[in-house]
Amino acid sequence: QLRFVESGGGLVQPGGSLRLSCAASGFTFRASVMSWYRQTPGKERELVATISPTTANINYADSVKGRFTISRDNAKNTAYLQMNSLKPEDTAVYYCNRDTYWGGAPSDYWGQGTQVTVSS
Repeated sequence: QLRFVESGGGLVQPGGSLRLSCAASGFTFRASVMSWYRQTPGKERELVATISPTTANINYADSVKGRFTISRDNAKNTAYLQMNSLKPEDTAVYYCNRDTYWGGAPSDYWGQGTQVTVSS
């Protein structure tokens, strides 16, 4: 069974930084497209960033481009999201997941997510 454990969230002031981690298990991580998503109450889950298995391809939502950096460590089965220049509108619960293929849908398995709150 696929499993994702997100961590690293917290309360940060506007302009601050956070680094999220996602420990994954239950599938072949090194061969999988990984994405970070975020969700706020009353809104649909939003795709934030995607990284291919070898990191050759990376894509970001326009809203985070230039501020967020997705990365991965295939030896540790872990994906990361470095978030800089945070804005109040980045406040959300952040999740990671394995996409079925590049541009495909995430799996049906979701972790508990990690809360990011950007506020002064």
